[in-house]
This record gives sequence, structure tokens and C-alpha cells, in this order.
Amino acid sequence: MRRELFRIRKVARRYDKRTGKFIISISYKTKTDITDRTIAVSEAFGLGVDDFQNHVIYDDVELKIGPTDIVYITGDSGSGKSVLLKALEEDLGSQAINISSTAVDSDKPLIDTVGETFEEGLELLSRVGLNDAFLFVRRYNQLSDGQGYRYRIAKMMEAEKQYWVMDEFCSTLDRDTAKVVAFNVQKLARQEGKAVLTATTHTDLFEDLKPSVHIHKRFGREIEVKYFPNRINKTCSLSEEMCIAEGCRADYDRLAGFHYRSAKGLVVTQKIFVLKRSDETAGVIVYKYPAITTFGRREAFGRRLLVDEINRDLSLISRVIIHPKYRTIGLGVKLVKETLPLADKPYVETVAVMAKYNPFFERAGMEKIKESTPSRHVLEAIEKLRVLGFSPVLLSSEKTNMRRLKKMSSKEVEEVKTVLKALCRRERGYGRRLLKTRSVFPKLEETWKAIEEAGLEKLAKTLRILSFLAQTKVYLIWKKQAERRS
Repeated sequence: MRRELFRIRKVARRYDKRTGKFIISISYKTKTDITDRTIAVSEAFGLGVDDFQNHVIYDDVELKIGPTDIVYITGDSGSGKSVLLKALEEDLGSQAINISSTAVDSDKPLIDTVGETFEEGLELLSRVGLNDAFLFVRRYNQLSDGQGYRYRIAKMMEAEKQYWVMDEFCSTLDRDTAKVVAFNVQKLARQEGKAVLTATTHTDLFEDLKPSVHIHKRFGREIEVKYFPNRINKTCSLSEEMCIAEGCRADYDRLAGFHYRSAKGLVVTQKIFVLKRSDETAGVIVYKYPAITTFGRREAFGRRLLVDEINRDLSLISRVIIHPKYRTIGLGVKLVKETLPLADKPYVETVAVMAKYNPFFERAGMEKIKESTPSRHVLEAIEKLRVLGFSPVLLSSEKTNMRRLKKMSSKEVEEVKTVLKALCRRERGYGRRLLKTRSVFPKLEETWKAIEEAGLEKLAKTLRILSFLAQTKVYLIWKKQAERRS
């Protein structure tokens, strides 16, 4: 059986790279197979099935698209959106990258597949909304549709092409996620000075994508082209539906699973605030009593604070969690900025790992004071553990540590203990932090004895604590007095 013949003709298709002007005429011809039934249709309706039927979908259409424009092509299925997008992509050649052609490696954790360095990888994943320690170590085939789409955007950014091409833009995503992704795509492209070319049947993304060129294609030759100022959209439509209220522990528990740190340290809190969208919990922030000592505080105040001053005047931001669906639209900044004055303390501090890669605390009005780096001895211990089969990326997981320890021989377990002993000998203060000993300043013999007597479960926890000591942390502070003066 012969199939229907489909032939595309392109007439007067020109592209001027200097002006970004496209002149496009696209038509196609069809010819139907001859069968008993198609002949019957021909006789009934007077069709000539032997003849090619000519269909013009773009007739000398002029489009002005520059290297930083955000292009939104909409229209019904079959109206010619994809044909136009493909034609534009072909004219752009090596300057363009299509999201569907981005390379994906499903055999490696995400953090190993983007960025030339660990820091670059973290920054890229964070900027597209995959700023979650759990996601960093997942593989591509373990991601949801929304997470996979965000990952491909990171890969497009990494390719450093001038034009990002996305057909069926966000068509597989739920509409809330689609709006978040559309908002973030235009923000990233405009920040990077790139152009975005999208095509979709959905018209509900206009407000968040904020295109500078909107092409609406109807059936036949009918087409509508509108141009708008090419300015970054700073506010996602969904964020306008959010409100902040004082919350409770139950609000935190709803989102606790999306944070890489355990909830064990949140026994006593000062205040909890929740970010709500209707009856949905979109975010939560937890304020608690600060530690008696922490790095960076002396630099912030110019002196050591008394215990009474710390308890009276300071609050600590312990957790900021945004639901994964709503990340990258500025809700972290909103939650911190609007609740800082509500903490009822003249000073609010925080110590955060992600603050190095995502400066949302600073954008919310906090001041970065100091950045801590792990000691050389800690890094040496991490490297020795890597040789013994522990992944530095997964060391913060007690379960992963436990699985590895159970597979080790008794001799290998002793080697792990030897690594910990050597670290405690070189860094005397780490014994209490690693092993949670009762003594404030445990003697070396006491520390070594605790390591010797540690079972696998205790070792797994100790290795997890060691992973935190290996992190680069940032100390930030907010001062209410400074707010009043400004």
C-alpha cells in the first residue's frame, strides 16, 4: 500500500544575521494513495485524488528576531508552529541548540554530568531549580518530568549557544510547573544575553515568559506577529498568589522531606513562618535559638558576645525550605525578607552551605560576613575514605555509609577508625563534634577509646558528621538597627 505523499516547498526563505530578519514562505503539497475507498470519496465529493493539493502556511512572512529575543510561537496543533520553529533553527545553524538534542548521561549522578568543576555543577543545577542535595546525587532517569526539563535547560546553558530552541514548550508539564519553568527560562536567558525560541499550543505562559516576539499561527496563511519591549520579567504570576503567615511545627513537617538535613535539631524553635498558596504549603522558614559559639559572629559584632546577649538579642534561621515545584521564582528571598522583621530580635544570623552558590540570603537583605573552609586535615581524611570506597558526595547519608560499612571486612573497618583517629590527633577539637562525647574538651585517649568501641551504626553517623565538617559554609547576619537607619 502506498502512503500519502507529503512534500514541503520553501520559497524566498532568507535570513539576515546582521538585522535578525527572517523572510519565510513555506508551503507543502499532499497527494493521496489511490484505493477503492479514496476513489469513492473522489467521486462523491469531486476531488482529484491524482492531483497534488497545495497548502500555503507561511506566505512571505517577515519576522525580526534578534540574538536576545524571547520568541513565543502559539497556535493550534497542525497550524504550522513546529514547521516554522524548525525553519528558524536551520537558518541559525550552529548558533542554536535544541532542548531535545541535549546530551543526557543516565549512568551518572547529576552532579557529575554538568559543569567543569564541582562548584560550576552546583551553580548550574541551582539556577534551574534543582538546588536539592538529594537531587544532586540522583540520575537523570530518576527525575520527574519537571525536574528532567529543568536539567535539560542546565545542559543548554552549559552549551553556550546563542539561541535556545524548545518545541512543544512545557507541554508535558502540569500548568503550575510550566509557568515556573517559563518564568525561569526567560530570566536565565535575559541574564545570560541569550535568545529563546519556543513553540506550544498553550497560551497561558505569556505572562511568565514575557516574550519580546509573539507569533500566533492560525490555520492556513493567517498569522499574527506582535513585538514587545525585551525586558526581564522579575515576578512569576504564581508568586503573586502567595501569602506569609505564622506557622507551626506541622507546617515544617509537611516540607521537611525536601531538606537534606535531619529534623532532629529542631526540638526547640523560636518561630516558624509558612508561605501559602491557597491551602497549599509552598514554603517554610524556621527561626531557632542560636548556638553559644559559631564562626563569623565575632567578626560581625567586633567582639565576643555574652551568653545573656545571645539569648536575648539573636535568632538563627535554621531552615528555609521551598517546595520543589516553586523553586527559582524568588520565594526563598520573599520568605526571608518578609519574616526577618517578624522574628522580634534585633539580630538574625544564619550559617548556610548553599549560600555560597545561591546568594538568596543576601538578596533578602542579609550581610555576608565570613566564609569558612574545611581544614586540610579534614580534606585528607575525606580523600582516604574515598580510597576505602566512600563517595564524598554521598558521605552525608547514614544509610549509604552503613551499606558500605557492612560490605567491608573487619580489617577495612579498622582502617576507617584509623582515619578518624588520625584526624582527631591533628584536630583536637573534632573529637567532641564527631563523636558527641560528654566532655567539652575530651582528652585524646578518651576520643580514641570512643572510636575503638564504636559499632557500625555509630561509625556511619560519625562519617555523616565528618561530611558536614568538609563543607564550605557562609555566615550571614541581619541587623534591625541598620534597617531602621536606612
